[in-house]
Amino acid sequence: MTTSANEANDVLKNTKKLASYNMILQLAFRVLTFVTNAVILRFITRDILGVVNVRLTLLYNTILFMSREAFRRACLSGNEVTKGKWRLTINLLWCVIPVGLVCSLLLSYVWVHLLEAPDENLMSHYPTSVVVFAFCAWAELLIEPLWVVSQAFQFVKLKVFVEGIAIMAKYFLAITLILIKPQWGLLCFCLSQIAHSVVSITLYYGYYIWFVQSGQAKKMEDFPFRKMSDFFPHFNSTVDDGRLINENAKKLTLSFFRQGILKQLLTEGERYVMTILNVLSFADQGVYDVINNLGSLAARYLLVVTLNFHSRIQSINLCQIILICRFIFLPIEESFYVFFAKMLTRGKLASSHDKDRIDIISSVLSNLLRFVVLIGSIILAFGLPYSTLLLDLYGGSILTSGTGPMLLRAFCLYVLLLAINGTTECFVFASMDQSQIDGYNRKMFAFSFIFLASSYYLTNWIGSVGFIISNCFNMTARISHSLLYIRRFYKGSDLNPLNGIIPNKFVAANLLFCSIICLISERQLSSVLLVFKLPLVHVCVGAISLLSVAVVIFTKEAEVVSFLRSQYRTPSKQE
Repeated sequence: MTTSANEANDVLKNTKKLASYNMILQLAFRVLTFVTNAVILRFITRDILGVVNVRLTLLYNTILFMSREAFRRACLSGNEVTKGKWRLTINLLWCVIPVGLVCSLLLSYVWVHLLEAPDENLMSHYPTSVVVFAFCAWAELLIEPLWVVSQAFQFVKLKVFVEGIAIMAKYFLAITLILIKPQWGLLCFCLSQIAHSVVSITLYYGYYIWFVQSGQAKKMEDFPFRKMSDFFPHFNSTVDDGRLINENAKKLTLSFFRQGILKQLLTEGERYVMTILNVLSFADQGVYDVINNLGSLAARYLLVVTLNFHSRIQSINLCQIILICRFIFLPIEESFYVFFAKMLTRGKLASSHDKDRIDIISSVLSNLLRFVVLIGSIILAFGLPYSTLLLDLYGGSILTSGTGPMLLRAFCLYVLLLAINGTTECFVFASMDQSQIDGYNRKMFAFSFIFLASSYYLTNWIGSVGFIISNCFNMTARISHSLLYIRRFYKGSDLNPLNGIIPNKFVAANLLFCSIICLISERQLSSVLLVFKLPLVHVCVGAISLLSVAVVIFTKEAEVVSFLRSQYRTPSKQE
């Protein structure tokens, strides 16, 4: 095997581990959100839940995304951007602080003075809550240089440890305060958000202080940081040819920033429509968010069960592998973007890359596509007949009496499209050069307009389900663009990783058959043999059907199964 192929395999192993740990983190986050919502639904109003989980969380996420996402993508865009230029890259990364300050001040003013305020009689301290959430978002930008360094040098366990502890502290404090002082309302969530920020900053800086002072940094030959001051900006005109920041990364940052504004509109579009246009009440927003989180958790749980079953067959220590996009498959987009960016040269077609390297990249892309399509298809097939049961067990008549079941069914289709879009886009963004990114930004503007317009009209017409349908339109348009780009990328090559989107015909037929059987079971058997309000016959039909799907996948999707086994057979030495 050539040196290029060995390098690609090493990066793939570390990326696989990073994606696995990210998956664990995302699963833990959704489980904690699930448990927290289940508890607080019984102690606070749905209006407060809507304000916290939609409006305040949207403010927090918007500040973070707009302030740091472009810097992250640019500074993690491969060795040709950062190699030998870490001092300049660190200077650039600290620009997130002034950018974040501007975003925080501007958006806080909008949230307090321009958006419709909640009823003061129902929830006080709303302006204070806006300020707290905005300040916490800005404060967390202090760890951005450390986060990028961790990703670049693949400290795969650090992110999971720090963010896992921070999330647990946040939700533990939130539940405790709500149980003890429910009359505090929004202040309970403000204090828990402060705890999350303090823990995150303390642990990241604490780890790197230990890492540098203990001499661990010196053991890594390619690690350029030897003291803590190296992580802070240095403005010395006598070195680096008088430059203060990484010019290549700066140009990419500007391109990604323009793209990021549009991408954020598409990513959180339904929440912006809820917040700005007031198409749903705060109570309805709370229900929408609960179902959104519930659908995400169901997807993650199914993936965990599938991969743990796979690990037992192999008798090895497996971690869960990958998921994509905003809620459900985010780790794959984060982790495999790093892999593709390291392995691909921006702006060059497949025929211009080293053959061994492009073979590995194509195999990874094809198998990832097939894998996430299988997971998304399973969620869709079993989500349709079991949405009502899941909502009834979780929230009772509060969630099942209205549009909840239809909303969750539509969300299951959305998950499948998310799966495809996240995988294809992380490849596309990792291979585009600056001019291509700028061209895509113009297309993103059209996508954003279509999405926001369809969200507004469909929501006024059919309610909150319109958000999901609009998102499906949005995902379909973005997938179409990515597929055309990937096809052009492989023009003149005998490789075609897009074949991974199409599952085996026996698997597809089995999924369709099982879904129909479970839908019949839902109509005919849901009231048979109830134990603790659980329709056992209907559940047993689903369990048997899911088992049959797993068997067919393991027998008919040999290439995907072989790919997963090959990635986990030999543990990576790097921790």
